[in-house]
Amino acid sequence: MPAHPPVSLWMEQLDQPSPPRPALQGSLEVDVAIVGAGYTGLWTAYYLKRLAPELRIAMLEAEYPGFGASGRNGGWLMGNLLGDERLLAGLPAEQRRAAFELLHGIPDEVAQVLAREGIACDYRKGGVLYCAARYPEQEVRLRAWLAALHREGLSEADYRWLTPAELDLQLRVNAPLGAIHSPHCATLQPAKLVQGLAQAVERLGVQLFEQSRVEHWQPGLVRTAQGELRADWLVPAVEGYAAGLPPLGRYQLPVQSLLVATAPLSASQWEAIGLDRGQAFSEFSRQVTYGQRSADDRLVFGARGGYRFGGRLRQDFALNAEEIGLRRYLFGELFPQLRNVEISHAWGGNLGMARRFQPHMLLDRGGRIALAGGYGGEGVGASNLAGRTLADLILGRASTLTEQPWVLGERPLSALKAWEPEPCRWLGYNAIVRSFVHEDRVLANPHSAPWRRTLAARLADCMEGLMR
Repeated sequence: MPAHPPVSLWMEQLDQPSPPRPALQGSLEVDVAIVGAGYTGLWTAYYLKRLAPELRIAMLEAEYPGFGASGRNGGWLMGNLLGDERLLAGLPAEQRRAAFELLHGIPDEVAQVLAREGIACDYRKGGVLYCAARYPEQEVRLRAWLAALHREGLSEADYRWLTPAELDLQLRVNAPLGAIHSPHCATLQPAKLVQGLAQAVERLGVQLFEQSRVEHWQPGLVRTAQGELRADWLVPAVEGYAAGLPPLGRYQLPVQSLLVATAPLSASQWEAIGLDRGQAFSEFSRQVTYGQRSADDRLVFGARGGYRFGGRLRQDFALNAEEIGLRRYLFGELFPQLRNVEISHAWGGNLGMARRFQPHMLLDRGGRIALAGGYGGEGVGASNLAGRTLADLILGRASTLTEQPWVLGERPLSALKAWEPEPCRWLGYNAIVRSFVHEDRVLANPHSAPWRRTLAARLADCMEGLMR
């Protein structure tokens, strides 16, 4: 058995997994203690040490770097945040444009770090294709979204409509109706990135302890079964695992996203599909699908998962036949020639969903806590932005990063909007998701009556509105 049993295709592909690091033993005093060695924690440590090399920083990881969402995601490095157009809508035009430029620059910022630190993680900046490819209502929604983006001051250089013929030059789906293309997205191999970041922060002098699950935390102190850290600042970078650090579980709900990967496809199969530049792609339904062509020529495809009563974490990500079947059905609708292809890997992970359905970053000076999270699927890129922002907040540096509307500034944890108590959250979440599933079934059926299509779409619109 390997020292770190793989939890995804990505972790399995690591040529030389890092050897196990020791657990925390005894008592240690540091300037900054970071809980969680995923992207948010690693990026925060990286930028803190780059800006202030004298800082003593230690990271506590319950398992090993990449065990959580950072080693299990779909590998989209996006230059945007969930709901960014809503967040920025009320800003003056010049400030709004600067904020969009900051977001769009995320993939390039990561690329600079990869080059500086020598991290090879199959980075390819081929943009993203949001496709209308399964039913006409997808085109209607996509065009409305594009119009809203352009009203906010974004241009054709940021988001551009592709006709079916133009889409066909990049991605050949079964029934194309058009797509939006944005260049502000890259794809990568997530586990190689998290492993490379962990090694980079260690080279900078950060201490990283594995198998060190935090059992108690309070301002200035975190305890594990074997030891304790005393720190001036605490960064709980735990995302979907927030329930393990009360009261963070009130603010970040653990939901799952589930993925499959095919066996490597042949050159002729890829010739029929496209994606020859590392593009990310999605069919624009509320199933929240996402896909990419991996560096070893697999189709990696994921979609929205579920939520468990009481915020219980899902531990077993051996996907069942129904979970695999839904994802096979969805990509089979796009690529009928792949309906019977071998699926070699299936996995998933827990991510943390904020009640406002948008990321947040804050500094609780009274509690000496710096916090970021609430990513809704864009965490590979958003975590880089969060790490830079938290570093500036901790160091007291006023910057463009700290002035954005997703940064709550110096406020207590209670400034975050809490989730409703059970059973309200379970009933609400599942009612919303079921409305999305119902909409998809009705709209994907070409024989559905017009009134049924309209009713299903309006119900899903209402439920999506309730989410916000």
